[in-house]
Amino acid sequence: MLIEETGVAEADLPLEPFKAHLRMGSGFGTETVQEPVLASFLRAAIAAIEARTSKALISRLFTMTVQEWADPQAQALPVGPVRQIVSVTVVARDAMETVIEPQRYWLVRDMQAPLLKPSGAMLPFIPPQGSVEVLFEAGLGESWGAVPADLQQAVLMLAAHYYEYRHETRLGDGCMPFGVSSLIERYRPLRIGLGARA
Repeated sequence: MLIEETGVAEADLPLEPFKAHLRMGSGFGTETVQEPVLASFLRAAIAAIEARTSKALISRLFTMTVQEWADPQAQALPVGPVRQIVSVTVVARDAMETVIEPQRYWLVRDMQAPLLKPSGAMLPFIPPQGSVEVLFEAGLGESWGAVPADLQQAVLMLAAHYYEYRHETRLGDGCMPFGVSSLIERYRPLRIGLGARA
């Protein structure tokens, strides 16, 4: 289970670049009327691209909760690139929490497959009916300006697509324009062989 602890701040949404992309008029005193609607399409586009690439565009905090390690010698983190592991906490069945010392684990920084690895032989033991919570920071940039230009363009194009077809109810099945798919292709997780982990 993955929880986004901090969302994309309103100030980080590229409203002005999006208005320019849509070629919206200015100087009529109504420039801010549609901002809430535009912001919602930008958030939807960011979420869709992050889901397709398994990358957080703008840095924020996430909590991953698991009942058992996929591999006690290396646990894959579901979104990247991971900037830092903030904490690892083991939660017992009775809800008692034990914060694991940072010296007992380390982060493998990888754009496609970041890993939490033990400093020793194995990651901390998870008690029966317990869980572990990994709080980490992930993102390609601290702000919109630090996001790679091709992903910025993909967000604007996809948000514009949502805006243009906002009244169309027949578009579905994860519809994404070809131009957007091309821009994000190199950021998508690699799959090698049958059943390979993304």
